[in-house]
Amino acid sequence: MRRIPKRALATGSVSTATVLIIVNMLTLMASMTCIALSRSVYHHHHHHHLHRYARHHSPPKKSFPCPLWSSSFSFCLQSPHKATSLSLSNTCPSASAPPITPQALPVAGAHVERNPLLQNFEFPPFNVVEAKHVHPGILALLKKLESNLEELERIVDQLDVVWGMITHLKAVKDTVELRAAIEEVQAEVVKFELRLEQSKPIYNAYKALQGSPDWNVPRDAQKRIVENRTKGAVLNEVALEDDKREEFDKNEQELEKLSSKFTENVLDATKEFEKLITDKKDMEGLPATALGLAAQTAVSKGHKNATPEDGPWVITLDAPSYNSIMQHARNRALREEIYHAYVTRASSGDLDNTLIIDQILKLRLEQAKLEDYNNYAELRMAMNMATVDKAEELLEKLRSASCDAAGQDMEDLKRFAKSQGAKESDNLRHWDIIFWSERLRESKFDISEEELRQYFSLPNVMEGLFNLARTLFEIEIEAADGLAPVWNKDVRFYRVKDLLGNPIAFFYFDPYSRPSEKHGGAWTDEVVGQSRVLSRDGASARLPIVTIVCNQTPPVGNKTSLMTLKEVEAVFHEFGHALQHMLTRNDEGELVLDAVELPSQFMENWCYHRETLMGIAKHYETGESLPEDVYRKLLAARTFRAGTSILSEIRLASVDLQLHTKYVPGGLETVYDVDRRVCEITEVIPPFPEDRFLCAFYHIFAGEYAASYYGYKWAEVLSADAFSAFEDAGLNDSKALKETGQRFRDTILALGGGKDPLQVFIEF
Repeated sequence: MRRIPKRALATGSVSTATVLIIVNMLTLMASMTCIALSRSVYHHHHHHHLHRYARHHSPPKKSFPCPLWSSSFSFCLQSPHKATSLSLSNTCPSASAPPITPQALPVAGAHVERNPLLQNFEFPPFNVVEAKHVHPGILALLKKLESNLEELERIVDQLDVVWGMITHLKAVKDTVELRAAIEEVQAEVVKFELRLEQSKPIYNAYKALQGSPDWNVPRDAQKRIVENRTKGAVLNEVALEDDKREEFDKNEQELEKLSSKFTENVLDATKEFEKLITDKKDMEGLPATALGLAAQTAVSKGHKNATPEDGPWVITLDAPSYNSIMQHARNRALREEIYHAYVTRASSGDLDNTLIIDQILKLRLEQAKLEDYNNYAELRMAMNMATVDKAEELLEKLRSASCDAAGQDMEDLKRFAKSQGAKESDNLRHWDIIFWSERLRESKFDISEEELRQYFSLPNVMEGLFNLARTLFEIEIEAADGLAPVWNKDVRFYRVKDLLGNPIAFFYFDPYSRPSEKHGGAWTDEVVGQSRVLSRDGASARLPIVTIVCNQTPPVGNKTSLMTLKEVEAVFHEFGHALQHMLTRNDEGELVLDAVELPSQFMENWCYHRETLMGIAKHYETGESLPEDVYRKLLAARTFRAGTSILSEIRLASVDLQLHTKYVPGGLETVYDVDRRVCEITEVIPPFPEDRFLCAFYHIFAGEYAASYYGYKWAEVLSADAFSAFEDAGLNDSKALKETGQRFRDTILALGGGKDPLQVFIEF
């Protein structure tokens, strides 16, 4: 999963890059042909979408003091209800003006001077940021922003990076104190964001740029973003009257609170469940790695004498623990208990997300109506490749094509379970499916997940991934641990270089599950983006820095982390997202959500490429390569129960669209009724009545995929086509791989959002 600013993708919010584009394009055009712009503007609340941060925000209470100006163009804003003008002087600025370089904010006070959030850092000081730094740090930044916006782009970027650092820590090192600190300042941050996004001067600047005789001067990437932002602003709050804007902003503030609470409830509910097991019989079937992890967890919970062989063992709802029970535990009652706990997370008591979901959907519908859309999905897709109809059409095509295969999958499973003497074979329930599927896969392909783990140690996987990146994209990746502070001892830091040895990017890698403090799932995020204007030395562009976060099985005992093939695929997937940031040639790129999963899903295909897989798969003790016959079995097993797998994904995407198109909050039908209705056509056994997985569906209620989860399947079609280009060129032809890889880098990765994504795909 890639974390993308939700509003930036949905409704055209103003990003830091967008501010820079306006500034730089006006400067460029003015320096080449002196032009004068004059527009009447009225309301000037500003809303800047700071990357990765809170998605819904608070209403502004007052206007910026006059003057508001940047180093490249100036305009003065008076009262919010008084017409004023946006003008660019007829005097051409010097074409050789020195570039802006970032520096520490000159805000006074000893507490500020010691605050790590306000220092001039190259790599964020994750290791020293504490909750006590949040309130004074953010308020100091905001005070600076409101009192002096002479260097808007530079200051906004600093707030962007600092707030991103704070919210990142909340996702990977969550504490009660940090939550409280963020909540304390979030409304103030939001006020600034809203003011900037709702700026009519900025909107008028877009229009003036497009209407000027020098519109062909900017680069394609800059022009595309201005065009998108102009369209987005019309779709967005800039067009709303005062009363509607006030309602819109109030809704945004409430949505942000609800989104944060949803996330916290899921994490707390996941942490809250623990199952202590003392009877060895209850752990029958679990492989050594799972037993070791459960005993290691027990030790961390105070059972100091716990051993893999004799226990006691602690089971949690964290992915490595949960998956091991569902796949391997012979105790059916235990599987049922763990399954029930998992699909009912955050659905009862103080952590119940049910009302939060309904309120989120209600407010989203209201926002869409304010913008004159029929529903929230239409609003979200206004800037995407797909429409609601096209997304639904794709999902239905995939669903109908998969139904027969999924039905056959279930018949095969029942038949196999019966052959093994399973009493439940005629009435398989949801907690039986994964267990018996794993047994059938082992029987059919003679593949054991536990045996496969021995060949997928984390160091070997990363080495193989980096070798692939060198082959395809001509980059070198080297460990740079110690160069940048990290938030946990297990986090690695890497430098990415071109073949001449020049650094071009950096990334953090946080691989292991930490259920006590870290959100589940896997994601990639940008710490800072590539930027010419925000260069640190005034000469070379600022290099992108990215975080890659996974939740794979941690090392057990003295062994290295031994991964499942699914965990290997997750690392490749997230690395694909990271490549979009690290290899871009755009300084102002924006991504379209239904295409954003293309590089990530494309990279997954290489996990089954013979040379790549055999290069990764080395026994962690002996160094022996994966046997050739096992590789062939893996290829054969790749499409095992594919019909069932596709239907499961269609369920998620369909529920998402249904809730954001046809569902009426507060009506006769509940959100669970909608889910059950979708399950009736996407599951081959009756829906589980107590299923409340929606209460933990982070992607659409607290992430960036609301009304856009279909994008996974949409991008999967594109990624399959992209990989076929490599197959056509010859997967065993190193010269052809390099040439095709370079074309992929020069288009899909380099152009990012600088051109229409479909056009970029066609160029590739």
